[in-house]
Amino acid sequence: MEDLVVENLFSGDREVQIQAATELSKLSSKQRHRMAERGIISPLVSMLQSQDYEAIEASLLALLGLAFGSERNKIRIVKAGVIPVLLDLLQCQSEELIELTIAAMLILSSCTANKLAIASSGAIQLLVEILNLNLVNADANDISSFSMQASIDAIATLQNLSTCHQIIPSIASSGVIYSLLQLIHRSEKSSELTEKAMALLENIVSSSENSIQETAGTGGAIRIIVEAVEEGSPQCKEHAVGILLHMCQSCRDKYRGLILREGVMPGLLQVSVDGTWRAKSMARELLLLLRDCSNYGSTSKSKHGLMEQIMQAIDADGEKVTGTTLRLVEEMITKLST
Repeated sequence: MEDLVVENLFSGDREVQIQAATELSKLSSKQRHRMAERGIISPLVSMLQSQDYEAIEASLLALLGLAFGSERNKIRIVKAGVIPVLLDLLQCQSEELIELTIAAMLILSSCTANKLAIASSGAIQLLVEILNLNLVNADANDISSFSMQASIDAIATLQNLSTCHQIIPSIASSGVIYSLLQLIHRSEKSSELTEKAMALLENIVSSSENSIQETAGTGGAIRIIVEAVEEGSPQCKEHAVGILLHMCQSCRDKYRGLILREGVMPGLLQVSVDGTWRAKSMARELLLLLRDCSNYGSTSKSKHGLMEQIMQAIDADGEKVTGTTLRLVEEMITKLST
């Protein structure tokens, strides 16, 4: 079977190649790995340039199968010259092929050795353009499964690239900050899309003062992030708190009032009690930066005093707030919310 698949991929006959690529996807990971060592990646990349929908789809699925779980194959595929071909496919008219292409970019970008090659190819800007196109579709009430999955995978690809610090400036300068904030604003705060967008935004914000200023200067940004603290998934809340903490650490005098005015305290206090381990730690650090509300005009003395009581209860119980203290803290948070 393996010999026949390899022979057919190199045959040059369209139908035979498509059949071989389809059969390749059905083989075990060990079989696929052996076949990759026999040079089958090159004809698969050539099939992507065929202008034939069926051949392109079969090739993409075969390459996804080869790349999945194999760092060596991910490197081989990129070295075979697949990135420029994938960028061309990102601009095709088929939603299905675009979605498969982004999935391929996502898997390939997870390999550290590929990140710089992908980032320098122009992929970042194309991925951001896809996010912006999906925002336009959303404005036109044309929200398809393609738009959602394409956005999730595009953001996840950018997130993979952002783990390389050399690449973050290119991501930050691509205009993606505004796109991410709009996606977060328009999506369910507990959704996978929002969680991934918030994770990427935290990576960007943590990279430079300019990124913090651009994020905070985008209309409604702080309010959007505060809503994520209140309504997001546990991971989303963690990233949202991280973003606010980076802002406040960069310039407490500039951002403390802006954050407080958006009503962050109830949600932040709740995260400090029942968030993830990292979220609780960051929430308590942010609370220390925000707790001096003596010059914060819109906060009443009673709420200021109530917040101090909550902080004292949290401080008294140390890292873990449980039992009676937890109930008291939650009751006080409820009062603070009203």
